[in-house]
Amino acid sequence: MVFSMTNAVNNSIVAMKRDTAGMLSDAEVYMTHGNGTGAQTVDPLGSQGSVILSGDDRFLFTVNAGSNNISSFLVRQGRLMLVDVAYSGGFRPNSLATIDNFLYVTNSGDATHPSNVTGFQVSADGHLSQISGEAMPLSAANAGPGCVVISNLGHKLVVSEKTTNALSIFQVQSDGTLLRLKIYRSIGAVPFGSAFLNNLLLVSEAGPNALSSYIVAADGVLTVISGSVLNNQKATCWVSVDPKGKHAYTSNAGSGTITEYLINNDGSLTVVGSIPSTPQRTGAPLDSAIDKPGQNFYVLNGNEGSISAFKIDENRHLSLLQVYKDTKLPLMGAQGLAVL
Repeated sequence: MVFSMTNAVNNSIVAMKRDTAGMLSDAEVYMTHGNGTGAQTVDPLGSQGSVILSGDDRFLFTVNAGSNNISSFLVRQGRLMLVDVAYSGGFRPNSLATIDNFLYVTNSGDATHPSNVTGFQVSADGHLSQISGEAMPLSAANAGPGCVVISNLGHKLVVSEKTTNALSIFQVQSDGTLLRLKIYRSIGAVPFGSAFLNNLLLVSEAGPNALSSYIVAADGVLTVISGSVLNNQKATCWVSVDPKGKHAYTSNAGSGTITEYLINNDGSLTVVGSIPSTPQRTGAPLDSAIDKPGQNFYVLNGNEGSISAFKIDENRHLSLLQVYKDTKLPLMGAQGLAVL
């Protein structure tokens, strides 16, 4: 299945079936019982990861940026069942990450509400309870978080900050509380999307339209491997990593393309090439996701409310299978993508 969010005022998740070839069909709508912003724009939340699955695929989580809460669904036999709606711990939640039985959300804030990252305990049945202690501030009140990610190796949590051009690094402790480790200046301007591959951190940069790679050490020290590898595209804001660990793919909304990067053995990056997300390059691709076997790549086209499905061949190149248009998503304003 593939999941996305309408971000409508009465927010909802759309769940689409996918067959053995990776093709999509039969979109169903599930209300989140929260509010989206309702903005009819491309990338209304300015984020990656607004819809995610738990590590065991039992639960789906989504933000409700218009009502400052998070919805939790149980995923059962191809259907969603709403379990809980919980206050996000701040204003305008926009990105989520999970590890073990913990869930974390970045709240983007506004002029009177500071940016932060807040943690939750996820119960065995999917209910959410905020971890004791105050929400953790980011590097500035107006940090403009774009994405939160967590490494399974060492439990490092990283928030990319678009406004401050910073990467805030925290340690996820055994009780789920966060310990601030380091704040680094991003090697490229406007760090946006992020992805972890063990202790290798990839960050897409909307300023130079590039992807950078870093090693995150046990003490949170960040070391640049490849700094701002340009792809000559526009609005490079989202990134997904192939589960086989050798390729990454950025969504370039301004040029309507997907760029494939090779991840070399030392963690350095090489551009392989770029292809359109839709045949006419009109899609403005946003959030993307890859299935766990690494057979299919999906991307939300933010300019037309469609989802493009690609086959990943043995060389990890993408070939277009389908542009699924009957998604029940708005033509503009949808956000987030997760694949099961």
